Amino acid sequence: MLSVVVFLPLAVAAVVLAVPALRGRAALGAWIAAASADLVLVAIMWIGYRGGLGYETRLRWIPTLNAGYHVGVDGLSLPLMALTAVLYLLCAIYSLRETTRVRAYAALFLFLETASLGLFAAQDLLLFFVFFDLSIVGMYFVIAGWGHGERARSALKFFLYTFVGSLALLLGFIGLYLGGEPHTFDLVDLTRKPPFAAAPGAAALVLLAVAAGLAVKTPTFPVHTWLPPAHTDAPAAGSAILAGILLKMGTYGFARVAMPVLPGAWQRYAWVVVAVGLVSVLYGALVALAQENLKRLIAYTSVNHMGYIVLALGAAGAAGGATGARELAVTGAVTQMVSHGLVTGALFLLSGVFWDRARAYDLGRYGGVAERAPVFARLTAVAAFASLGLPGLSGFIAEFQIFAGVIGTGLTGAVVAGALAVLGILITAALFLRLLHRVFLGRPGELTPLVSDVRGHELGAIAPLLVLSVLVGVVPRPLLALIEPASAAIVSFLTGR
Repeated sequence: MLSVVVFLPLAVAAVVLAVPALRGRAALGAWIAAASADLVLVAIMWIGYRGGLGYETRLRWIPTLNAGYHVGVDGLSLPLMALTAVLYLLCAIYSLRETTRVRAYAALFLFLETASLGLFAAQDLLLFFVFFDLSIVGMYFVIAGWGHGERARSALKFFLYTFVGSLALLLGFIGLYLGGEPHTFDLVDLTRKPPFAAAPGAAALVLLAVAAGLAVKTPTFPVHTWLPPAHTDAPAAGSAILAGILLKMGTYGFARVAMPVLPGAWQRYAWVVVAVGLVSVLYGALVALAQENLKRLIAYTSVNHMGYIVLALGAAGAAGGATGARELAVTGAVTQMVSHGLVTGALFLLSGVFWDRARAYDLGRYGGVAERAPVFARLTAVAAFASLGLPGLSGFIAEFQIFAGVIGTGLTGAVVAGALAVLGILITAALFLRLLHRVFLGRPGELTPLVSDVRGHELGAIAPLLVLSVLVGVVPRPLLALIEPASAAIVSFLTGR
């Protein structure tokens, strides 16, 4: 079933491109049908999951390298696969009014869905890398082909940054392969017997390569500069997938690869990770506060929110901390991945409404939009409050666990970092309240008359994301029950228990 989930979108993409009759609405219909089927299958997998590595398939692929087609899901990957299935389906619904090269547009997003699902399912480093690189290629063409503004330049910058990062990641994976006994790319085998246990210098170099590649994808400060232009010039659905899914490939890689496969090195350099996370939190929030472009503002809040995840994973690796707090920090990090995908995906789809109506993201040119578009204003307010961590929404559940876990370790450095990171929430609250006041309240701006309320396909794409954010915020137990055993397993690898 897992392989069907992964490759069904790719198969439909091939059909869309091969059958000339599938053009326009028919191509979009095929995309919606494939994404719907994948969501149903992921839901069945969630219901049937019984713990451990579930729905596993392990086949020989490149025997001379001991690399195989090894896929499976656990409490770390299954929530992200569910998020992927949900967000791609809703982006398909949002794109119902797309008229430019629709067949290629639908096929590219279906291709990207397979790359995303495949990465989260991969239990082999070479397979992980293949899907990691394919996602870069797919998003490059989405930005370059259907973006606006300086789309060619932004797409090229995105590609060069993330491709160079992927080369560093590949070097790290080769290092892990050479350090394994026997040599293997299999994640389960490498986790069971971590390489370089007796060679801390080599472990540090390999961790540096792996972390550099994943940091670019996340992105963290200072390798984040490709993100704002990519978001600004990407189509709304492309921005939603880039922020909601592709950024998680970096943070997921930290939890899936770096922490359990290089536990000794991760613990030795945990405070470096904590520092990078803290700087990303504060820098992302402060720069977002200064933005006059809506999409750049949301992009910098992504740097801020990814910083919380990196901070939590770093604190979880710090030696000497309380085990329960470390597990809570990892649980909060994974919950934040899901929450950020829902909320920031919704924010980017909402930003697309401004572009569709007025072809501008400049905050200073709008005002009093709530009077003309009350439903749009309410949706944006809910998304903004979820992003700043208001109780009752998913952002609060994630961030509360992160801060409780980081500070709860009892380590002085973690307590200080957690306390300083709280300032990020205050700054985020200020920038979103400022956004709501400037754009939706007050005197009308020059572009306000062009803004109309959300249409049916827009509401059908955005509202479910916010409903899911509310559900996670009010009833988080089903999600946390899935994540917590995986978090405990990651911490157990770090502690050697």
